[in-house]
Amino acid sequence: MKDSRLQKLDGARVLVTGGGGLVGSRIVALLKASGARASVLDRFDAYPHSVRGLFDVDVNAHKVVFGDVREAATVRWLVQQADYVIHAAAYADVAACTREPEVAFAANLQGTQTVLQETLRSPVKRLVFVSSASVYGNGRGDGVQEFTESQPLVPISVYANTKLWGEHQARLMLGGSDREFAVLRYFSVYGDPQVPKPGSHSWMVPWLSMSAQIGLPMRLNGGGRQVRDMVHVDDIAHATVLALVAEGAVSQTINVGSGKATSVREIAEMVARHYPAASLVDAPLPEGDPLGGYADTRRSRDLLGWAPAVTLEEGVDRYVAWLKASPDVVPDWMLPVPALTA
Repeated sequence: MKDSRLQKLDGARVLVTGGGGLVGSRIVALLKASGARASVLDRFDAYPHSVRGLFDVDVNAHKVVFGDVREAATVRWLVQQADYVIHAAAYADVAACTREPEVAFAANLQGTQTVLQETLRSPVKRLVFVSSASVYGNGRGDGVQEFTESQPLVPISVYANTKLWGEHQARLMLGGSDREFAVLRYFSVYGDPQVPKPGSHSWMVPWLSMSAQIGLPMRLNGGGRQVRDMVHVDDIAHATVLALVAEGAVSQTINVGSGKATSVREIAEMVARHYPAASLVDAPLPEGDPLGGYADTRRSRDLLGWAPAVTLEEGVDRYVAWLKASPDVVPDWMLPVPALTA
């Protein structure tokens, strides 16, 4: 997408931590299209199978570094060469953080602390911290809710708690310094070439689509009654890069969502239109899985001048079309085990 405001980044050097993942790689691609030079710091171990080629990070990044955000020397070397930082690296799976809180602590707290402290010692102009709508938890806990940036926060998962800590720490360390910052709370990101992870209940569009593609039932955790505010990865990337240059974003916390609530069951039904033989099955609600809500979008509209361009229907159609054209992307661990014959 073309946005003349991003011309301000022409020639800029941007460090993207976690730039090898779905969102990070899309950010890197947009930075390249805007004339910026993106450096990527990533461990490339977020998936149990190789997806690096799908994300084109090596095509779009100026520099790719295999490393960990906890490695102070590596982070220091990279931020000293950067004008801007987008800190997207995280142990970002809700279920995995619940199973392994010590890993979540190391990546999301220790890693964020390292990035923040090295940013303070660098010539970086602005840091964008990628947070999550999971910090809202279940909000008031009564029905479908609009989540507003200023409301009380009640995280109900380890992952959400680490993200809320990161928000506070960014404000404590960078607020009042010469380093500008902005905090973005992503709502539910989806879009090709997203591939699910085993043992995860996040990323429902690929989970549901791939299940239908290979003839498995489409599993609806909690009966699919939870609601999500779905935002296409292209729109997420656009909002994030805008946060580097928008004057109104400085020192602000901003929702990045569509402002629309859609139940998980409705999303499954959108996918099922493409697979007439698909079946749906109810399952228990996993621990830490919020009932959900939708974004108050006034700040994203007023401070970023941003609104999503991809509708959910269009995004699901695009994902399914990509999946049908690329059936080999379904990971082996998802495939049904063949029945043994005598």
